[in-house]
Amino acid sequence: MRDRLRVFGIDIIKGSVRSRSRRPMYALVRMEGQIIESQSEVSMFRLFRMLNEEQPDILAVDSLQEIAADQHDLFFFLQELPPQTRLVQVTGGERKETLGKVAARYNISFNRFDPFAEARTAAQVASLGAGAEIIAFENESEIVASRHRSLGKGGWSQNRYVRKIHGAVQLKGREIEMALVSAGIRYEKKETRAFGGCSRVAFRVFAKRDQVPVSTHRGADVQVRISGKRLERIRFRPLSGKPRYLIVGIDPGTTTAVAALDLDGNLLHLASSRQMNMGDVVESLCRVGKPLIIASDVQEMPYSVEKVRRAFSAVAYTPKQDVSVETKVDLTASFTYGNDHERDALSAALDAYRKYRHKFQNLLKRVPPGHDLDEVRARVIRGQSLDQVIGDMNSVTTAPVIDAPPVPVEVKHDEKARVLDGMVKRLRTFVAELQEEVKEKDFEIQRLQARVRKIHTSQDAQLAKDTEVMKKDVIIQSLKKRLRKEERHNRILLKRLVRIKQFAELSMDGEVLPVKVMDALTKEGLRRLTEDVGIEEEDIIFVTRLDGWGRSVVKDLAGIRVKAVVTGAAMLAESDPQMLPVFRELEVPLLSDKDAGVQVRGKRGLSGKETLKNALARWQEEQAQHEREKKSEMIEHIFKEYKSERGKEVRKSG
Repeated sequence: MRDRLRVFGIDIIKGSVRSRSRRPMYALVRMEGQIIESQSEVSMFRLFRMLNEEQPDILAVDSLQEIAADQHDLFFFLQELPPQTRLVQVTGGERKETLGKVAARYNISFNRFDPFAEARTAAQVASLGAGAEIIAFENESEIVASRHRSLGKGGWSQNRYVRKIHGAVQLKGREIEMALVSAGIRYEKKETRAFGGCSRVAFRVFAKRDQVPVSTHRGADVQVRISGKRLERIRFRPLSGKPRYLIVGIDPGTTTAVAALDLDGNLLHLASSRQMNMGDVVESLCRVGKPLIIASDVQEMPYSVEKVRRAFSAVAYTPKQDVSVETKVDLTASFTYGNDHERDALSAALDAYRKYRHKFQNLLKRVPPGHDLDEVRARVIRGQSLDQVIGDMNSVTTAPVIDAPPVPVEVKHDEKARVLDGMVKRLRTFVAELQEEVKEKDFEIQRLQARVRKIHTSQDAQLAKDTEVMKKDVIIQSLKKRLRKEERHNRILLKRLVRIKQFAELSMDGEVLPVKVMDALTKEGLRRLTEDVGIEEEDIIFVTRLDGWGRSVVKDLAGIRVKAVVTGAAMLAESDPQMLPVFRELEVPLLSDKDAGVQVRGKRGLSGKETLKNALARWQEEQAQHEREKKSEMIEHIFKEYKSERGKEVRKSG
């Protein structure tokens, strides 16, 4: 087992995979750990020979177009790779970057016109975790053992020849099956019977190619071919699962906006929505990367933005004073945004990046090549010193490989040779005995493995049963919670129904009228009364408190067309002088409890029918008098304006 990662980096020198006349030649750089072992120019055929001989951990390329013309060729290329060798595109997966950008992330520079420099850079960044692995096969494989010779027309020994080949195919199939059973891998077997044995033995193995304990083989009579089950579409899996660090600007409010930059100031994400809460902001940022700095455009960070910052344990940034609109426009002039909220969020992120930009540039000069710049910058911003960061990143070292000293060989004398020959014969006999014992152990292992599979099958069935029971228990708990919620809602509705029936019974009595009690003349009080007993047209409303009243709630009562609003005489006398004109304007009767004869107990009240009728009549008379006075004032005002304008005209003419 190798302790250090072995990487092959390639880049095309000349030719093309699409050309039939000029086959491609590659610059190959072989690297183990961070040590470059060799550089050479190889063809595609030579490359595959070296891959199969050395079986590196990673084959790094900067573009798949250099090794395959289309998806079919790419499947073929991956099929021919050794199972343990991963193909990595260092410039990314679906969203590609240039090799220069990827190398700059690790503070590595190279000559982009030199294929060997590009191959070396691809190998270096792949060993550091950059790029995406190409996934083309499912977790299934196919092993086929078949004839490697044509049977021909035959002759006197044709039958013996056919039996020999088919027997060899059948034997190879049994060897493969024994290897799969020994490895404990589940499989399905299909044999094509033929004269003297099998002409073809196929295995459907439920494991990846690199987990199959069988290798491709081509013998004199038999060939073994191993292939993976293809995916419908090539997938890319990041070689390193570490998310990118972000500088985030957030503008909270009715419309929430969020902007995310990388540590080089490139815009990665910009969005805004009225339905976006802070939980949605956290979720969207997790999809983009890991926030390192959370910024706001105001001097005191809003509480909602502070919650997001704490969720990521990010560094906070706020300006010394609130940023003006002109500064925001200047900062975001080179970007495209949809509204002012997105502009504010983007300007906050850009302002934070502008503060740390000089520190980033200084670190770029001091960090040695081959280190993840984003990780170094993140740790420095969080408060660590550069020497401490570099020391921590270099703390993991590989064990040196020590070559064993050569063992001197003594010159054998004739007597000693005879003794050794006898020892060899005895050892061969002992080896034969051990081989017989190994065969017996193999049969015993197969028997025990069959027993283990039987036990596993019963355990899997029990586990599936337990899993289903757990799922049902979760569903039952959810339904119980829903039932309790519905029962509580039902009790509330029953209480409300009882109160409504009581008011209905009071309404049927000819002497008195029911009165509904509202605790305050506010929007909230109106909502509570509506949820409690409801409000309908011609209802009489008694208001307990007048503080906090507003024109809008009076307008809502006028829209419902309540019969009258009643309150205490003392409160009415001490109320806001502006309140009565509002009721007059919206034509909602406002009466005192003494005038209306209202008596209240708890949330219910009664009013004498005749007393209320007389009070409403007086209100209507006062309302009519108010309208007449209002019209008189308007006419008098018009007359004064006319008199003033007439006087001006007379003076001008005189």
